[in-house]
Amino acid sequence: MKKINALLPLISAAAAVAVAFAVPDSSLHQKSAHPYFAYLIIIVTVIYYAGALIGNAVNKKKKKKPENPLFYRALFLAGVILFFNILNILTVKTALLPVLYFPALDRVFGTLVEDRELIGKCIAFSMQLLFKGVFGGLIIGFFMGIAVGFSKTAAYWINPVIRVLGPIPSTAWIPILLVVFAKASSASAFIIGISVWFPTVVLTSSGISNVKNSYFEVSSTLGAKNIHKIFKIGVPAAMPSIFLGLFNGICGSFVALMTAEMIGAKYGIGWYVNWQKEMMAYSNVYAGLIVIAALFYLIITILFKIRDRVLGWQKGVIKW
Repeated sequence: MKKINALLPLISAAAAVAVAFAVPDSSLHQKSAHPYFAYLIIIVTVIYYAGALIGNAVNKKKKKKPENPLFYRALFLAGVILFFNILNILTVKTALLPVLYFPALDRVFGTLVEDRELIGKCIAFSMQLLFKGVFGGLIIGFFMGIAVGFSKTAAYWINPVIRVLGPIPSTAWIPILLVVFAKASSASAFIIGISVWFPTVVLTSSGISNVKNSYFEVSSTLGAKNIHKIFKIGVPAAMPSIFLGLFNGICGSFVALMTAEMIGAKYGIGWYVNWQKEMMAYSNVYAGLIVIAALFYLIITILFKIRDRVLGWQKGVIKW
């Protein structure tokens, strides 16, 4: 059974490539310059098998027991390729789906190659905007959460502000921000910052408030100063909650980014998707969505790696 599972991506890829080359395209679809879909299937399949075999060889060399069996993702990959194969048949091969809204996969993946310069510029713009907004929101939310968690006076003054302003959707601030900020990019970064600030401040203060008092009492007995209680005891103990706020804030920032780039932006991946939608170029719209999915997947994966490293001491205790 394991051997059959290992071969499933290869079988699924062979079927997809055979359909791509052997079955003629519908005359209703615009011809693509190259069979990009077939190329992608071949590349992904080769990378998967090469990656699995190399990873297995490295684990053997290090005498490290792998977390999952070899070809663990084979069934999933075969299913994904089968899905795209069926989609390819329903679109460019038979034109059963509306041609305008469901373009050929060759054109969708071809856009990533042929329009790469503009897409690359949009990615750079989006990442710059996302970094400014997320960094600002995180810093303010983190220190405000510490103040609320440790100081009753700060909690007295700041908590009502959080409860009143926090639940307001960040996009609802757009009409005011366009008046307050001279540049649209500054207003966009502020919208992203708000979406990150609220979950960060709430979960940071909550995490610190839930730290056992005995930890602080012991540290006081040993002569620890307030600054040590905050950054050596309170913050490390509240890290799981802080990371939860960070993840919620980052996910919220993705939504805010797409909206923020519609405010007078000249570039950006959200702007690109919206612009191509107005041009009725749906192959470009799908290409933009693929880029968004890949980018956000990469950012979330990096965050998980950082979390696993920072919270290594609680591995297996809390799962999320």
